[in-house]
Amino acid sequence: MTSVRYMLDTNIVSALIRWPDGSTKSRLLSVGEESVCVSAIGASELRFGAVRRRSARLISQVEDVLSRMLVIDYNDAASIVYADIRAQLEVRGTLIGSNDLFIAAHARSLDLTLVTDNIREFSRVDGLKLENWIDREAADV
Repeated sequence: MTSVRYMLDTNIVSALIRWPDGSTKSRLLSVGEESVCVSAIGASELRFGAVRRRSARLISQVEDVLSRMLVIDYNDAASIVYADIRAQLEVRGTLIGSNDLFIAAHARSLDLTLVTDNIREFSRVDGLKLENWIDREAADV
């Protein structure tokens, strides 16, 4: 896993599905597909979203994208970081969504840059490196 540098948030993988020729895909190709991963938490969110919509086409698209990416299991090291982050955010009164908290902890535990379209929320997490690969001017968002 030494070449992995980025963890893609759920909304970034969704952008890859929604806009397969968009800025997110261009950025992915420029850094190299081998340098990205998805948390098992994010993969769960994507699969749930597809199943909830009851769209065989979307389920297939999600599975296709995930089959080409490294999906990393959540582990004990991430759970230790989770506890630290959650305690800090609770003291400040600035909690983030529960799945976002798991994803943030997972990325930070692996010292990966989290690629997300939700910089505002994730910026509350100290020590979490963030990037947004969605070009709002190029995408019809």
